[in-house]
Amino acid sequence: MRMAFKVIAASALAAVTMTAAASAADLARPYTKAPPSVVEVWNWTGFYIGGNVGYSWGRSSDTSTLTNGVGTVLFTSAGSANMDGVIGGGQIGYNWQMQNWVWGLEADIQGSDQEGGRNFVCPAGVCTPPIGQLLVVPGPAVPVTLNQKLEWFGTVRGRVGVLATPTVLFYATGGLAYGEIRTAETIGAGAFAFSSSDTKAGYTVGAGVEGVIGGNWTAKLEYLYVDLGRVSGSFVTTIPALGGSVLTSNYSSRITDNILRVGVNYKFSSR
Repeated sequence: MRMAFKVIAASALAAVTMTAAASAADLARPYTKAPPSVVEVWNWTGFYIGGNVGYSWGRSSDTSTLTNGVGTVLFTSAGSANMDGVIGGGQIGYNWQMQNWVWGLEADIQGSDQEGGRNFVCPAGVCTPPIGQLLVVPGPAVPVTLNQKLEWFGTVRGRVGVLATPTVLFYATGGLAYGEIRTAETIGAGAFAFSSSDTKAGYTVGAGVEGVIGGNWTAKLEYLYVDLGRVSGSFVTTIPALGGSVLTSNYSSRITDNILRVGVNYKFSSR
């Protein structure tokens, strides 16, 4: 009996010794921390291309005169007309990211249905000579309709912005603006209709916000103010003018625009 007890005790001591040795080996083994997960950071540097659509609140502020053939101004009218409409087009550009700042260049081209006009009348006896032999009456009034349309426009702009987050950019922009303005005028109760087109250059400034929406795609909301300067011209009629020769209509219009548009861009370089 005593011998059996000794065998059991020796076996238990050996088991405890082996367990302690295994635990010590585990404690001696160095602990390895799991590597942190890699968070992908959006990089704004690279070429991009995209499209946009929006609405534009344009304005034509013009001064029109009616003159005779010897250069005398017979009548002057100053006024303005709204040139509102839908716009749409495409853009291409390149960005450079430097820490939280993003610098870039962008060019866009837009189609437009912006159009507006105004009417005015040169009163009777002011622009046309008297008529009649025995009973002389003042010459007739001359109605004029002036209509202008922004056929298309484009911009070439610099951009500078700051990152609110790695994927959201607030930016300011400005540069060159250019576009084609078609002017149409009807003089004298529809008797004479004229039109001409001019391509003008001016400037644009604005601001916007752009954010990553997935993959290599971003979306933006942008406001631009555009000033295309002045467009001017003249149309010669065969209407007799007071003081000699024929009536000539002259116009000088300043074209401005306020644009609000949304767009999407695809960036070609890897994120």
